[in-house]
Amino acid sequence: MQPGNEFKGKLAVLAGRRLLAVFALLAVAGNVLAAEIAAPYVPTAPSVVERMLEIVKVSPQDYVIDLGSGDGRIVILAAKKYGARALGIEIDPMLVALATANARAAGVSDRVSFYEGDLFTADLSKATVVTIYLLKIATMKLRSKLLELKPGTRIVSHAASMGEWQANHFEMLDVKDRVRADAPIKTYIHFWIVPAKVAGNWRWSLPAGTGKQDYELMLSQQFQNISGTLRVGGREVALDESTLEGDRITLAFTVEIGGKALAHRLAGRVTGPAIAGTAEIKDERGQGQAKWNAARVDR
Repeated sequence: MQPGNEFKGKLAVLAGRRLLAVFALLAVAGNVLAAEIAAPYVPTAPSVVERMLEIVKVSPQDYVIDLGSGDGRIVILAAKKYGARALGIEIDPMLVALATANARAAGVSDRVSFYEGDLFTADLSKATVVTIYLLKIATMKLRSKLLELKPGTRIVSHAASMGEWQANHFEMLDVKDRVRADAPIKTYIHFWIVPAKVAGNWRWSLPAGTGKQDYELMLSQQFQNISGTLRVGGREVALDESTLEGDRITLAFTVEIGGKALAHRLAGRVTGPAIAGTAEIKDERGQGQAKWNAARVDR
């Protein structure tokens, strides 16, 4: 058998074993979710793996969890090139064994591990980065679980989106090193940052004009998209900017206080029911800065 045919044959065997593992799990546990991710084992092209990790900006401080880790190539590269610690979760025990051997051969066994398990019930709480190459029906089932991860956790998916949760970054990629001749020549990469939960009523005070001003903001949220109604001294003020990236929130608006138009720019970090950061307030004479501390309150 030619080397290329031998490789294809191994892939076919692994694909069959992957499906058998799923069906065995179904027979024992009746796990419908496992059936929904059943698909032939198809490795991600090296160029796509590289780009996924570039987009998510993996670093030595990261803990990467790959859901459906196959032969381990994503987490192995995360450890070898970027120095991250990493975990692969895979339903097929044969692929777990292969990935473990690949990690050993790559010299990253001290930073990489794999285990056989159900990605829908796995503990992902330690992840700072989650990588995915699954069917869309599986990513949609995972969505609520991923949204409960720590704000700021980065998620990158090869091919599949997550419906209404729009990606923070999306790109189409030409694939010149396809692993199969019938694989698409173009693919998609989606990148999300888990947003903090900020919907609700927020209040704070700031030195503005000749004294302190009270601010009240009612925020609405759909994933990372936020909008709100702001009141300053009882008057409604339009928001010029309201952005949320992970646990980082930025607000910008202009309000007239004491006959002067004061441009505000607030930037802070959300921690549960509190925001702490900096407020920059500018008028025609210059710019001042103050600490910004907001609290979420019941109406």
